[in-house]
Amino acid sequence: MSDLIETHSGRARLAAHCRGVCEAPAFSVAVISVILLNAVLLGVETYSGLSVEYAVPLHSAERFCVAAFTVEMLIRLGAHADRMKAFFRDPWNVFDLLVVSSAFIPFLRENATLLRLLRLARVLRTAQFMPQLRVLLVAVGRSLPGTVSFLFVGALILYVYAMVGWICFAGHDPAHYGSLGRAGLTLFLLMTLEGLGDAVHAGLAVSPFSILYYASYVLLASFVLVNVLIGVVLNALEEAREMEEEANRAEKATARPSAGDPGRAAEQDADDLLLRIAAVRSALDDMEARLARSSAASPVTTESPQAQVVSAGAR
Repeated sequence: MSDLIETHSGRARLAAHCRGVCEAPAFSVAVISVILLNAVLLGVETYSGLSVEYAVPLHSAERFCVAAFTVEMLIRLGAHADRMKAFFRDPWNVFDLLVVSSAFIPFLRENATLLRLLRLARVLRTAQFMPQLRVLLVAVGRSLPGTVSFLFVGALILYVYAMVGWICFAGHDPAHYGSLGRAGLTLFLLMTLEGLGDAVHAGLAVSPFSILYYASYVLLASFVLVNVLIGVVLNALEEAREMEEEANRAEKATARPSAGDPGRAAEQDADDLLLRIAAVRSALDDMEARLARSSAASPVTTESPQAQVVSAGAR
């Protein structure tokens, strides 16, 4: 029992020390600097002359980045030594662990293409130390379902207008409306309002009613759908902010439980009680050992160690 308590206490001390290192501003600045250095190294290696001429320094810098990332990950794991499950519940922690540990997998280290991709993934680790960037990435992920619906509606509108354009303008403007594919490409480019004036003038040469075709298309594709997409992204961004704030509150509550929290206070009281019980048991074992030794030294004493303790207490 005492060994278990000592182990738990040691983990708590290790977690507290590593957590203090992780929460220091200098730690975040150092890790971001190494990530940026890794990005610069990737850029330099795209120049064949520089990569050949400075092959040794570049390789040494890459090994330094791997060592720095490994130390950083060990410190962050140590900060969760007393609550390891909380580390793996965070998707960003799992992503960072996979990216860093991949540098030690033999197959990946031998494949230059995969190794470059994994080194490129390290750049995304800046989100772990930049909360606003992390919120944006989470918002993009949460907006994907709404974006899929947006793309489906946009493709449907594009298909209908491409068919109408092929029917109305194929004979007069085969370069842009000669087939369904060409008409769809033309309308997709018009979605950005690029070349809209030329398209409207060409349509008016065919029929004055073509202005209704282009006006309705621009209204739906360039204004209504784009605003719908913006609304989906903004809604996802708000949800991501709420999730980030809730995660921060949960992290703080787990790392530093407040005195007013009954559940955490009861857990702390239970831990203190276990420590006191272990101390009392250790003291009783020591007293029994001493009484046993004194009984062996004085054979005339016939009382048991427990009886001697009772008698000593009575006196």
